[in-house]
Amino acid sequence: MNQKLQHVLTSGLLRVFAAMPYGVVARAGEGLGRLLYRLPSKRKRILHTNLRLCFPEKTGEERDSLARSTFEHVIRSYLERGVQWYGSAKTLTRLTELHSAIELADVYEQPTIFLGFHFAGIEAGCMYYSIHHPVASLYTPMSNQAAENISRMQRSRFGTEMIPRGSSARQTLSILKSGKPIMLAADMDFGLRDSVFVPFFGVQACTLTAVSRLAKISGARVVPFVTEVLPDYRGYKLKIFEPLQNYPCGDDKADALLTNQFLETQIRNIPEQYYWVHRRFKRRPEGELSVYK
Repeated sequence: MNQKLQHVLTSGLLRVFAAMPYGVVARAGEGLGRLLYRLPSKRKRILHTNLRLCFPEKTGEERDSLARSTFEHVIRSYLERGVQWYGSAKTLTRLTELHSAIELADVYEQPTIFLGFHFAGIEAGCMYYSIHHPVASLYTPMSNQAAENISRMQRSRFGTEMIPRGSSARQTLSILKSGKPIMLAADMDFGLRDSVFVPFFGVQACTLTAVSRLAKISGARVVPFVTEVLPDYRGYKLKIFEPLQNYPCGDDKADALLTNQFLETQIRNIPEQYYWVHRRFKRRPEGELSVYK
């Protein structure tokens, strides 16, 4: 299938989901997740490996239950992209509760970095914010050009300025200095460059130092946010926290550890909603074997 046709089909399917009631789409996503979980897959193996490494205190039965729920949330989140990417601003606002520890504004006196994490509701939280306030977003370009075109176009439909990772640092700094905040997520293994190994649930994880370095250069505060999928198909809760304290502290490892510890705390509240299907421990410290073989 050529990429143009794939783009048309994917876009059309997501538009169908956007036209359906949110609860129907959410339930369908969970049902599909339950079905797909029964089948062997690479993502399922990664999921089980991550849970085994991060929750050794849980029994095998407990981890399997968590894995099933996680898979349902992950597949459900893909279907809900229809609502998030093609639904109206009114619908997204109705579905999202906002709990913010800081005063939100269109322009901030102090440069502001909103630090997100890969929970199932992350897209909804980012879209909600972009409806109400100007924002820029750092994103990782995809290998699939069709998916890349759709995601970039729909994520920017309420005015979000999309900035690919690896673009000019001068551009990013200019945006921050202008008072427009930048959203980014740094909880994946993006490679050894600008990264350090620090514990994540007690396991050494390749963790980006770019956030603390950008904050140091720009004088920005780093404000974490988490979007939770609410029970009973009520929608989402966007939680914006106080800025990280003593961050950056001048020590890359200490800064990376602080963000990992913050994330651990949030994951323990809703462990089934985190994207455990990603290879968080893809790269290992020198001398260690791959955990995903």
